[in-house]
Amino acid sequence: MTERTPRHPRRRLIAAAALATGVLTGVAACSPGPSADSSAGGTKTSGPVSTDPAKAGKVTLTEWDQNTDPGTNASTEALNKAFMKKYPNVTVKRVSRSFSDLKTTLKLALSSTNPPDVVQANQGYPDMGAFVKARLLQPVDRYAKAYGWNSAYPSQLLDLNRFTSDGKTWKTGNLYGVSQTGEIVGVYYNKAKLKSLGLSAPTTLADFEKALAKAKASGLQPLSYGDADKSPGIHIFGVVQAATAGKAAVRKLVFDEGGAKWTDPGTLKAATTLRGWADKGYLGSGFNGQSKDQAVASFAKGTSLFLVDGTWQAAVLAPKMHKNVGFTALSPAAGRPPLTQGGEGLAWSVTSKSKHPDVAAAYINFLVDRGGMKVSAAHGNLPALPPADYKPTPGTVDADVLTQWKGVSEKDGLLPYLDYTTPTFYDTLTAAVQELTAGHLSPKAFTDRLQSDYSSFQSSK
Repeated sequence: MTERTPRHPRRRLIAAAALATGVLTGVAACSPGPSADSSAGGTKTSGPVSTDPAKAGKVTLTEWDQNTDPGTNASTEALNKAFMKKYPNVTVKRVSRSFSDLKTTLKLALSSTNPPDVVQANQGYPDMGAFVKARLLQPVDRYAKAYGWNSAYPSQLLDLNRFTSDGKTWKTGNLYGVSQTGEIVGVYYNKAKLKSLGLSAPTTLADFEKALAKAKASGLQPLSYGDADKSPGIHIFGVVQAATAGKAAVRKLVFDEGGAKWTDPGTLKAATTLRGWADKGYLGSGFNGQSKDQAVASFAKGTSLFLVDGTWQAAVLAPKMHKNVGFTALSPAAGRPPLTQGGEGLAWSVTSKSKHPDVAAAYINFLVDRGGMKVSAAHGNLPALPPADYKPTPGTVDADVLTQWKGVSEKDGLLPYLDYTTPTFYDTLTAAVQELTAGHLSPKAFTDRLQSDYSSFQSSK
């Protein structure tokens, strides 16, 4: 989600073997794969591809992204500058918005008479599926063939960016973009404060809860948490649900594979657990009126022991906390591999009305090729295809992030972001989490609301 967040028929999940042999070895783009031709909004999506923007004449390329965090912002700025230096005939006009702002404004921008050429589209039904259905994005299969994206990315990552042309079925059909970053959601911890409490980094949900209780008893704020932006609620609930419900149940729910309900015991336990954290003061006060950026800043200043957030925050925390910040992913129980939400950042997509689709695709390739991945890593981001020589300094949060990413992905522990579930699930879930933690919604009423949204979607398919 980079913030994901994040999407389905939804899926046969990101397989560990594919990630281990593809993503984690940083396979370079080379041989092309199959192409799928179709039309989108009148845009020609078949035929020869020009891979040289220098031959396009004077071009202004407008891109919209949600890379507002320091690491992603810096890498995007650097790559945009490098692209324009390489192709002086191209001017890249950037519009950068927060994840929540992008969700509320992007469809309007795409529907306008002067839409952007390249956008970051959030995977799943709420955004990418809706855009495809409205014919606002064009398939990029021919570009995947021309640039070798099909062989560079494991199919499990590419499939997150696939939809049938009617936008009804996720993870199959045409390709509508590729992603630059990998990501997981986990627990950041203050090493000095953890040591002062006589604790080690938690590896299970039970360890984490014990640490939360001990921090509270000692007078230290257990967690920095702010849910005014709504997406943090998805992340913290998802981390708990992964441990209480397990990967099979979560995947069945998000990918609509049948055999699971949002009212099942595992999800109810997750809701009960999160409500308990709020009631015990673990989340602090006024958290629904505090932004995620405020929560991150608070943690960086040392006002709390933990922060639950995604790997995209490593670039924010490292310059402020240096080697005093660590990162871990939680397991359901001791001796079991970690489970958490994650996969890849928002897809870079070409819009249907772009007047320069070949240049747009070349720009995307510039972001995701070997050079683009290196620039992303150099600015503290986790690249979707880590270069073979990417070796963060031991003892740093970047090293922790890479270690946890490998531990989760290689052991089949990546779970989908929950907001992928239905076209309306982002709004339903984020509002429900706010009400749950505020004490306005019981755990049972919370799960009933999620199941109602889910059932409506199932009956409409």
